[in-house]
Amino acid sequence: MRDAARWFDVCNGYDEYDPFSLPQVGGWEAGLDRQDVRGRRIAVCADLGAAVVANAVREKVEEAARLLIEDAGLERREVPVALPQGGLEWAMAGTASLLVGLGDLYPACEPDLTPEIMLAANIATHHFDIEAAKSVEALRRAAIVQMAQIFEQVDFLVCATNPDVAFGARGPLPTTVDGVDLVAQRGFEAAFGNNGALTIPANTTGHPAVAIPAGLVGGLPVSMQIIGRRHEEQLLLDLARIVERERPWPLVAPGSPA
Repeated sequence: MRDAARWFDVCNGYDEYDPFSLPQVGGWEAGLDRQDVRGRRIAVCADLGAAVVANAVREKVEEAARLLIEDAGLERREVPVALPQGGLEWAMAGTASLLVGLGDLYPACEPDLTPEIMLAANIATHHFDIEAAKSVEALRRAAIVQMAQIFEQVDFLVCATNPDVAFGARGPLPTTVDGVDLVAQRGFEAAFGNNGALTIPANTTGHPAVAIPAGLVGGLPVSMQIIGRRHEEQLLLDLARIVERERPWPLVAPGSPA
């Protein structure tokens, strides 16, 4: 976590080319292990009320959260959590920027894209209209309101980072969880969005989040995500630091060359 804090020290700050940048804040590394988190309130909801999460992953996250609460002296609160699932809306919202970046390389570069990006680009190019834009805005507003309601009651929200174990970097995105075909059960959009249902909310609302290793399932890594209030990244770094200190995780993947 010291490396992450040092990255904050080096990379944060205002930039004329970034209209969303903020004035520089220092002391990230120096401030590690200095935040008083004891007694702060935490909610645990592995699926955020939005994702289909594998049972083994849920168990790992619940146990990691229990140990963190014990080690950090946090107070667990039971809070209703039901964040919106909007994988397709999220994909549409980001595809415009992607296509601007590709410029005149698209659509000739389609064969070089992953199937998921290719699909999103096709849908955005041929079907994005005012109704799609309204869906994106509705998702954003719903997520902001629901996150605000949660953080009126707690300081931290814990969930899984991904609904299942890590999948191959080359894809495709998995649409089956614990043997259940999500396309058949919930439809294509819900199945497609399940992989991002746990990370899209914080990305949409601007809440900071940290992903912390929570063990292995079938030899593949599982991660616990902690979401915090806006502008309280230092508290998240300290929570992750507590886990790193009390329950250290391997620095390299099992079986990696020495």
